[in-house]
Amino acid sequence: MSREHLHREDPDRLYTVTGGRSRANESALDLVTLIVSEGDPVPGMQSEHVKILRLCRLPTAMVEVASELGLPVSVVKILLCDLLDTGRVTARHPSPAPADTDLPDLETLKQVLVGLQKL
Repeated sequence: MSREHLHREDPDRLYTVTGGRSRANESALDLVTLIVSEGDPVPGMQSEHVKILRLCRLPTAMVEVASELGLPVSVVKILLCDLLDTGRVTARHPSPAPADTDLPDLETLKQVLVGLQKL
């Protein structure tokens, strides 16, 4: 989502989508939290909730959900907390790499970055 798109977003619409809330109750969600639908949408659900349930049939990162919906992450976090509270989605954090995992050295990572920038 571009900055220009965010500036054009109607604040009244965002207020309506979140029910006037500006903060989510759940602090356990971060950008890489994986969201998974636990069921199908039901009639009468808010359209954004329906989109989230359909999008998250497979594990999807919260930041990807925000991107697909074209909404700010803060708004999506509020919507996801609604769905978490009702049991319609579950949230999982990616598992960290084991401590004994050999990570690439810094020089290799720099070379990969340079190669990607040249694409």
